[in-house]
Amino acid sequence: MPSSNRQTILTARNSNYPGVRIKALRLALGITTRGVEEYSRRISRLAGNKAFLIPHSSLSEMEKPGAEPPGICKLFSLCVIYRVSFRDLLDIYGLNLEEIPRWQMEIQLPQTHLISPDVHDLNRRVTFPVKINPELDLSETHLLSRMVQAWGEIPLAFLQHVGIKKRLYGYVGMKDFTLHPFIPPGSLVQIDDRDTRIQSRGWETNFDRPIYFLQLREGFACGWCQVDGGNLSIIPFSASRWPVRRFPFPGDVDVVGRVTGVAMSLTSHRPKVLSDIADRSA
Repeated sequence: MPSSNRQTILTARNSNYPGVRIKALRLALGITTRGVEEYSRRISRLAGNKAFLIPHSSLSEMEKPGAEPPGICKLFSLCVIYRVSFRDLLDIYGLNLEEIPRWQMEIQLPQTHLISPDVHDLNRRVTFPVKINPELDLSETHLLSRMVQAWGEIPLAFLQHVGIKKRLYGYVGMKDFTLHPFIPPGSLVQIDDRDTRIQSRGWETNFDRPIYFLQLREGFACGWCQVDGGNLSIIPFSASRWPVRRFPFPGDVDVVGRVTGVAMSLTSHRPKVLSDIADRSA
């Protein structure tokens, strides 16, 4: 985005009204409301969709204090015409895309599903360990704060190149007790989608046994697997008290990949989990 246009956004942010800030963008470019209408007409023709058209009367309403946000197609047209990113335009209306992952964790769905690790603002900087204390014995357990000798700030774009998006991630639903308490409901799992071949033997303990993330006809599942003939069985952890589930394979189930990592809470929702187990065994 041109620096002068970004400065206009920053200046307009002093206003509590999105409409005033939208108008400031237009004025900074010296475009009339009818000019915006004509540009948006060209966009709607290119898209083959009249929803991208912004009549000058509609734009005048958008620019009023307290006006309702326009539809998504009109927002798209404004991004094209005003040379602003969609993220910046949503921010004007109080919508921060970076809040989506945090709110997703607040809205805990009952069913197991895949999640996206998308980062919307690659220029945003995050704190990251840049130097590990060389005197520590990494074979022993330590607090992370004592392991890191120096912290620094790096752009999120850098992390995009070190593997965040080279793996899939899944969420174990709050009603999915298949591997509880081995992997409790609410856990996040990392998935290697290159490893989709079910390994039915070759481990000594449950800690060695491969865990797979599966796509079913009606949702997802996460568990140990066994293939017998034309059926795939999802094997639960014995303490979960869940039954073995069998599906025609590969007809009714696809292997998304092997679970290679897990992040879970040891305290959150534990009373609810124990209550649900008690209800099932009653």
